[in-house]
Amino acid sequence: MTNIQVVDRQAFAGRRLSGPSGAVIAWIAAGAAMIGLMLIPALWNGFPLIFPDTGGYFTAPMMRELANGRSALYGLFLDTGIPFAFWTCVIAQAALMAWLFTLTLRVNGLGGRPWLALGIVALLCVATSLPWFAGQLMPDILFAALALSLYLLAYGNEQLVRWERWTLGAVIVFAMASHMAALGMAVAVIAALALTQATRLALPRARMTFAAGAVAAGIALCPVSNLMLTGQFAFTPGGANFLFGRLIEDGIVSRYLRDHCPDETLQLCQYRGEIQEDADSWLWWSGSPLYKLGGWEAYEPEAKRIIAGTLADYPVSHAITAVNAAIAQFMSFETEIGIDDNQPTYAAIEQFVPRLYPAFLAARQQADRFDVSPINELHLPVAYLALALLALAMLFHRRLGLSPEARALGLILFVALAANAIICGVFSHPVDRYQSRLVMLAPFAVVVIAARLIAARPRAS
Repeated sequence: MTNIQVVDRQAFAGRRLSGPSGAVIAWIAAGAAMIGLMLIPALWNGFPLIFPDTGGYFTAPMMRELANGRSALYGLFLDTGIPFAFWTCVIAQAALMAWLFTLTLRVNGLGGRPWLALGIVALLCVATSLPWFAGQLMPDILFAALALSLYLLAYGNEQLVRWERWTLGAVIVFAMASHMAALGMAVAVIAALALTQATRLALPRARMTFAAGAVAAGIALCPVSNLMLTGQFAFTPGGANFLFGRLIEDGIVSRYLRDHCPDETLQLCQYRGEIQEDADSWLWWSGSPLYKLGGWEAYEPEAKRIIAGTLADYPVSHAITAVNAAIAQFMSFETEIGIDDNQPTYAAIEQFVPRLYPAFLAARQQADRFDVSPINELHLPVAYLALALLALAMLFHRRLGLSPEARALGLILFVALAANAIICGVFSHPVDRYQSRLVMLAPFAVVVIAARLIAARPRAS
């Protein structure tokens, strides 16, 4: 039996790697079209889409310093695209997503259908935030890539050839080292998969070894890549300040100051009246008390002291606000793009890549300052409906006859969404972009399940 399985697997792999020239041409055409569709917003813009944080990413390895919340490794990836005005970066991101969508279809019994894959990507490009993240110079698209890669390694291992497994592992490692929230999400997903092994859920048994190994390698790469690129063996900094901003927004810091000031050992007491209870104002406004107290790095020790003090004094308030923040984050996923606060990226491009500055300024995002909020009239109801349908499909999986692979896809997606909401909502503060970069997979999962059910119907003779 073992020899037969080996032969069958080798034959299966061979059919995927070679085939009639017509099929190859169809896949090349469909693949190119999928990439093109995902890049429509960037092409229409005239320059890859940017965000206020973009400049902090690509300058980190240039300046050899760790920036708060900015991965030097992802910055190096952006730097490779500078000779090509960053276009190679967004092409690579779109190509990665096209490949992952195709692999997911194969694992769910829908392989060998290039035009189905193209149709699904076209639908996602209209109804979700997919193209707005694929064409953006930010690691946000890697959250969706990470979730799909973990799913494929855990539940599609038997249908993957060696190079595909190793490439998926590399995607996981790179995504985790590109953003600390992605690292936390990956660890949470692996932990949840480990728990399912001890339950009687009607799921295929997860192949944990390779996936868990990739996650472990991703954890290790974070400080190692920072050491190689900046000379500092450390995780990307800024976590305490992001949490402090959320505690300001929830009023916990103001309550602590009311209870403890005046206190000569607390520098923030002298600025009590200047604190705006808004996390973004605290973290990014140049007139914030944070910068009067020396900035992120200088103020971090006192921020940690106040965080510890509030945990000791108000544990119930901490718990309530954390739960509220996680729930709010889970359900906040409007598609958005940076328009008004992109000055840091303006300055970075002007200073470090001045030859690109004219084209950058001429792009619609800078010249016209277009508004993407109208597309949420479609994106929001699609996302809500997809989440509801996916939850119902998981609940009534026996009646629907869902395959184990389809149920596993739903499980991975809900765990990833919940983990992302907890990490971002609790340890930062709820922002639509944080969940929007992942909720795009809900409509994808629903379409995959629907296509699989249709394909499984007996054909009339």
